[in-house]
Amino acid sequence: MSAPHKRTLRPLRFLPRVLLGVTLVAVPVTAFATPSDQPAGPSRATAAQDPAPAAAGLDDPAKKEIAMQLVSSAENSSLDWKAQYEYIEDIGDGRGYTAGIIGFCSGTGDMLGLVELYTQRRPGNVLARYLPALREVDGSDSHEGLDPDFTRDWKRAAQDPAFKEAQNDERDRVYFDPAVGRGKQDGVGVLGQFIYYDAIVMHGDGSDGTSFSSIRRMALAEARPPAQGGDERAYLHAFLDARVWAMKQEEAHEDTSRVDTAQRVFLDRGNLGLDTPLDWKVYGDSYHIG
Repeated sequence: MSAPHKRTLRPLRFLPRVLLGVTLVAVPVTAFATPSDQPAGPSRATAAQDPAPAAAGLDDPAKKEIAMQLVSSAENSSLDWKAQYEYIEDIGDGRGYTAGIIGFCSGTGDMLGLVELYTQRRPGNVLARYLPALREVDGSDSHEGLDPDFTRDWKRAAQDPAFKEAQNDERDRVYFDPAVGRGKQDGVGVLGQFIYYDAIVMHGDGSDGTSFSSIRRMALAEARPPAQGGDERAYLHAFLDARVWAMKQEEAHEDTSRVDTAQRVFLDRGNLGLDTPLDWKVYGDSYHIG
């Protein structure tokens, strides 16, 4: 049995179809040299023909796997994120059922988006009959039309590879890809992209004061990101400061250890590439990735 989720701070009426309101185009950082800095003929041509390989982003498969494990340590008290496809329970946070690999919620719209996607791909699946109820309970903690069999049927659906794939794809579309895209635009590396991702997972995005975009605006008021010529570590510390403030706005999330004894530890060590080995704590539990 999966350990209970220990969070969900996404705003009600979360709109999963709106991907942060940004254009997710990775903008390469190009060094412009003055004429006096340009090397002479052959060397310059060689450099143009054999550019240095780009550094891995969080979307590199190995780095993405680390990200999934880090989030799962906070969400499920386990590094085994693939065991969470069938997870479902009401954790009493006012957002109805929380379920799956990223904590899709019946009260915040992302669970509805997931079941709609699954039904598009596999009509007549065991969860399809709950779509009217999911539309009705969106924005509330109600189980109306879902009980008593929804949790049983969710676990049945989780045995279907198509449902697992839908969870992966919806996680990427709504949370992972926007976080990585925004991080690359801001010029932050793998750790910074993960910090963005974890923030979007918990806070969602929107116009409220504790959303990802609001946290980022608070950080920008204190420090410039690398894409604007700022120091990466200083900017990420400013972002984490704003993130901690946002977490403390809800009593259920006053424990900020997923920042203080995990992300902040990596940042203090200068591990901007999120390179292994990694050691951290969440809610007092210790974890290691070798």
